[in-house]
Amino acid sequence: MNGVVPGCGSPISLLLYAITDRSQLTTPLLDRIAPLLAAGVDFLQIREKDLSCRDLHALVASALKLPNPFGTRILVNERTDVALAAGAHGVHLPADSTAPARVRTIVPPGFTIGASCHSAAEVTRAEAEGADFAVFGPVFDTPSKHAYGPPLGPAALERAVRGRRIPVIALGGITLENFRACRGAAGIAGISLFQNATDVKALVESLREGR
Repeated sequence: MNGVVPGCGSPISLLLYAITDRSQLTTPLLDRIAPLLAAGVDFLQIREKDLSCRDLHALVASALKLPNPFGTRILVNERTDVALAAGAHGVHLPADSTAPARVRTIVPPGFTIGASCHSAAEVTRAEAEGADFAVFGPVFDTPSKHAYGPPLGPAALERAVRGRRIPVIALGGITLENFRACRGAAGIAGISLFQNATDVKALVESLREGR
């Protein structure tokens, strides 16, 4: 697995993409975001869909004030307006959202745009429309993705990444036990994988080293 972090420029062995969901937590979300930044995940997507514009902006602004020693790029799910207002590094667009090319016309240079994809055709479209990367899934079974149908499987992931110019990051039910099956992907994404880890630094090291 190889990729280039959009906006960072250097090749690394595996892109790590953490996604938030405070409904799974019993502690404040910022208390979980801080260790993710300290451990050096490449992306952090703030995906709190139920928050008002005001509260989402406050959360993103607070996350951006946390120490970020490795330059993790903090993205906002879907809300380009909030991402811009808070000064986030980018936005992550659902598959049925505004085309990346249209978003590109209103954001500053270096603003990262990711796109969710649930088929190889959607990856093709995201690439053609100027997304910096695609998140493909669900690869394995996971309760949070049941609305998108059954898991697509590693074989579908392999087909989706073939010949791509942009990184394709695998999502959905990924664990330390199965992430090696995501052959060809530039990285892996997850909610519970990262957010619920008791030792985020050890997790990141294990993923990077392929253990």
